[in-house]
Amino acid sequence: MKIALVHELLTMKGGAERVTRIAADMFPDAPIYTLLYDEKKLGEWFPKERVRTSKVQKWAKRLKNFNHHLYLPWFPSAVQEWDFSEYDIVLSFSSAFAHGIITNGTPKHVCYVHSPARYLWDRTHDVQARAGASLCGRVKKKYLETLFHKLRAWDAEVAPRPDTILAASKAVQRRIQLYWERESTVVYPPIDDFWLQEPMVNDRAREEYYFIASTLVPYKRIDIAIETCNALQAPLKIAGSGPDMSRLKKLAGPTVEFLGYTEQEELRRLFANAKATLFPGDEDFGLVPLESMACGTPVIAYANGGALETVEPGKTGELFTEPTGLSLQKTMEECSKNTYNKQTCRNTAEQYSVAHFKEELAKHVTL
Repeated sequence: MKIALVHELLTMKGGAERVTRIAADMFPDAPIYTLLYDEKKLGEWFPKERVRTSKVQKWAKRLKNFNHHLYLPWFPSAVQEWDFSEYDIVLSFSSAFAHGIITNGTPKHVCYVHSPARYLWDRTHDVQARAGASLCGRVKKKYLETLFHKLRAWDAEVAPRPDTILAASKAVQRRIQLYWERESTVVYPPIDDFWLQEPMVNDRAREEYYFIASTLVPYKRIDIAIETCNALQAPLKIAGSGPDMSRLKKLAGPTVEFLGYTEQEELRRLFANAKATLFPGDEDFGLVPLESMACGTPVIAYANGGALETVEPGKTGELFTEPTGLSLQKTMEECSKNTYNKQTCRNTAEQYSVAHFKEELAKHVTL
């Protein structure tokens, strides 16, 4: 079979790019089509010889700016200009636009959906509200309202195009049914082999700190964790960086420590020694809880989205039901009374290996 891969944006290393990287390893002869490609950031994972870009790439190179928000209005037409007639199968990975490629039934189009674009659907009012609160907010909000309306209409219009849809989680599967009225099959993304290549780090008694590993952006709701740890005067270590860091630092009390970018080996140690990992956001799936469990550490997560599919109360962690500091505090106090078996946590993480993901994906990439 002659296969092509499609990934919307190759401009940063994240969970979605890791999934596509695995597919690229599975199909080493397949070219990779993308709207934007930043070789400096992704060249190691996706060599430029394999990458086919869109018309938007020329504009980004001229402007020396790969911020995809600048080019949103042109992405629908760009993904529709690619010609896939020479291939047998196209495997796309979509978070907003890749599902809209045109294949006309030949080749077969298998689409792995990380989520229908959340800024167009369930988070659209939040995004517009934040824009409205910024400099020139009224103008920005009005612009986004108009743009999102057009993109939302296009998104729904092209939803029938993939022949097969794979969903990254049951939460994503529900959105696909709700917004696109399409059936899908869940194929969970894997955690890196790194987390499973060794047994749990140690069997020592845990330290007293709570831990967060995350990009620092508003929807991750790290402010809830900071608020709670301030109230409890509980130590909290936060690994990661992002545009929300300055705001979060202003909220943080003396028991909260920001670690910035952290290498995997150090992350493993931090996970393994923590009292629990906090996961306060509403995620499509969420790999951090599984990375924590691979290190034998329970997770306290918000009871929504992907966390409902991996965190088992009383066994691998606990769930708090309201997105508030008070709800999280009650759950943290309950968690402190319980004992969690490290091997049980580890066993859960092992179900999400790269080998298992490849096996499941291969079942659907067939004629």
